[in-house]
Amino acid sequence: MTGYVKNLWYMAAWADEVAGDVLFTRTLLDQPWLIYRKDDGGWAMLADRCPHRFVPLSMGHREGDVVHCRYHGLGFGPDGRCVHSPFPGDPPAHVSAASMPIVEQHRGLWFWPGDPALADPATIPDFGFLDADAGMRRGHLRIEGHYELITDNLMDLTHAEFLHVESFGVNGSIFHGEQTVWHEDDGAIWNNWDMTAVEPPEWSKPMLQPGDTVDQWLHMRWHAPAAMALTVGLARAGTQRADMVVPSMMNPHIITPETATSSHYFYDHEDNDAAAEMARQVFIDEDEPMIEAAQRALGSADFWDARPAILKTDAGAIRARRALMQLRKAEEAAL
Repeated sequence: MTGYVKNLWYMAAWADEVAGDVLFTRTLLDQPWLIYRKDDGGWAMLADRCPHRFVPLSMGHREGDVVHCRYHGLGFGPDGRCVHSPFPGDPPAHVSAASMPIVEQHRGLWFWPGDPALADPATIPDFGFLDADAGMRRGHLRIEGHYELITDNLMDLTHAEFLHVESFGVNGSIFHGEQTVWHEDDGAIWNNWDMTAVEPPEWSKPMLQPGDTVDQWLHMRWHAPAAMALTVGLARAGTQRADMVVPSMMNPHIITPETATSSHYFYDHEDNDAAAEMARQVFIDEDEPMIEAAQRALGSADFWDARPAILKTDAGAIRARRALMQLRKAEEAAL
């Protein structure tokens, strides 16, 4: 887990990805992990590697909360301790699988790779809007790109005017908007765009009268390491945002590193085929090729060593990068 801030909550999966008593596996922060729901409804997260001869524990089977290695039959409890041995004598006390704290919150499974004593679920970023049964479908995408490149993409939504022309029907309104960036006391960074009395996007025009203008806003909130929430609003101009063209939307954009050059992207959309197709177009056809192309061009070079040009519109993304740098330095100094 070199280079990752450890004393933070990362998202491992949507809870509904881990159905029943399945042994769910996913590579996170450069290592394969095994996740399963315990009999009491809680969760366990173990390294997907038997400490005896290193085969994946996911090749084995469960008996209650104990996972048995298929190779030599050792059984490991939710805390990683070896609690069963088929051989004479007590289970070997020195044998254990690595484990991490993991909790369910806001429909997601969040894990803590740092000091377990510091793992306070109250510090998980607030995604309370996901708790409502709002008819949303949760999605997961794997992208061949460093997680901070994906953060750059999400924290600078001006790219929509060029990359999402077909999907969002944008019309240049963001260039007439005002950008504001600020920090909150809990570490959140906001990157907001507010457009007043601008031409409406193409998709909304059937809901408006010819010549109508709109107030439009795009507000992105970031928490370390890469947990973002986007609020999108569209109201008829001159109504102080009271006369909404469509209800305001909030969506998660949560990124967790798989490796140094690949990431897991967690998102949601309305639970219908049209919304699923829109998400596929935006994320897979439009965003993903750009991020992966940037990763290939950057290769193994450090982002700052590559001397990136910095625009004013990059303010939110750069603040997020610097916040992570400060967290890394603080953890390194504490060692």
